[in-house]
Amino acid sequence: MSKQGSLSAMNAVTIKDVASAAGVSVATASRVLSGHPATSPASRTKVESAAKELGFMPNAQARSLRSTKTDSIALLISDLRNPYFSDLAHAVEQHARTAGLMTFIGNANEDAAQQDDFLATMLSRRVDGLVIVPQGLNEESNQPSEMMNRVLSSGIPTIFVDRALPGVQVPAITANSAQALDEAVATLKSLGHQNIAFVGGPKHASTALERYSAFETALANNGLVGDEALHFVGDFQPASGALAAQWLLENPAKPSAVIIADAPMSIGALRVWRELGVRVGADLSVTTFDEVDAMLIHDPPIATIGHDLSQMGKMAVQALREVMAGQKPEPEELISKFTLRPSVAPAKATQVMEGKVRP
Repeated sequence: MSKQGSLSAMNAVTIKDVASAAGVSVATASRVLSGHPATSPASRTKVESAAKELGFMPNAQARSLRSTKTDSIALLISDLRNPYFSDLAHAVEQHARTAGLMTFIGNANEDAAQQDDFLATMLSRRVDGLVIVPQGLNEESNQPSEMMNRVLSSGIPTIFVDRALPGVQVPAITANSAQALDEAVATLKSLGHQNIAFVGGPKHASTALERYSAFETALANNGLVGDEALHFVGDFQPASGALAAQWLLENPAKPSAVIIADAPMSIGALRVWRELGVRVGADLSVTTFDEVDAMLIHDPPIATIGHDLSQMGKMAVQALREVMAGQKPEPEELISKFTLRPSVAPAKATQVMEGKVRP
């Protein structure tokens, strides 16, 4: 047979042929080949093997036109510069690719207007679903933005990841840090630390509010008294971490330990302390949220509160596929863990912090 004849024969293979060879119904074969989540592993193996053996090559464009599916999703994260979110984006994209979905990735840059611009673009592109790290409620109305409301009323399958929106009924994959914070505070207390500072994030982020609330609870659980003078409100950016580092050194309460709510702020703070000769661990015990490489390669390595981002990405894609299939998945939480490293050490009788303040 000529090459042209072979190609013609290959293109003549239909989904009915695949179903027959696999010993399943046409409907089952169609679900498997379209990446539908409601298929058993056994059926999926049989159909995929039959399709490969027969040389079945579905016409993706025709399938998209018939079903209005695009086999694509959109992921909107908060800040591409933040290693936590770049790792999360990588995880979502990889798990989506495994499921046969292409991922458009957008960056809100911790800004509601940029969030809304990206969402508007994705609605016009008719993606099959959205995975969103939301930017929070409008500060004046305490409601989602107009564009977010359009998305939620459009019927497009949507889930939230990492953060949620209070009062908005959208499946969310988040992390619970209460237990890890309690362990971190208990460890610091056991090492003699009484004044523990907290560098938090912006109030529009649900994670910032949850982390500070859990920190206050952890202090109470361990018999320590919270002090607003030891709470610095940052914005999840390195520059605010640098400001927090200077604030901590000048603080009259002279905290001997600090917990920082994300990696970028920690990076900014660590840079300032290095410049000023503050010895992390020896002079100041430091714990940060986010298990990212920058914290592990620091000298000394930084104690962290974090969770498995690959698992979070996997759960997000699975939840979105369930919504796309007409199901209603329940919200899910990953439990964060505290990992003790040399950046946390015993408190000194007199903490050596004097004289290490920028002019």
